[in-house]
Amino acid sequence: QVQLVESGGGLVQAGGSLRLSCAASGRTFSTYTMAWFRQAPGKEREFVAGIKYSGGSTSYSDSVKGRFTISRDNAKNTLYLQMNSLKPEDTAVYYCAARGGTYVYTTGTSYDYWGQGTQVTVSS
Repeated sequence: QVQLVESGGGLVQAGGSLRLSCAASGRTFSTYTMAWFRQAPGKEREFVAGIKYSGGSTSYSDSVKGRFTISRDNAKNTLYLQMNSLKPEDTAVYYCAARGGTYVYTTGTSYDYWGQGTQVTVSS
């Protein structure tokens, strides 16, 4: 089992940057495939980015590709999301999620563990 705690959210102007972190408990972080999801008010939760347990393969939604970068440090049990060129439509609560398995799925139901979320607000 793994517990996830996100941090790094906040208020930023359009065009700015933020880096989210997700700290994981337990000694098996390196065996989990990880992902970031987000949910804006009145909208469904959507996949943002994912990374395999080894860190060697990543996936992004079309809406963030080229602006966001997902990474992980297995020695520190931490997942990151570097967000650049932020837009007002990136405003949402961002969640990290973990699943035991090799593949990065874009559906939230494929993930077993979730953090509590961190709010990102981008002003225009």
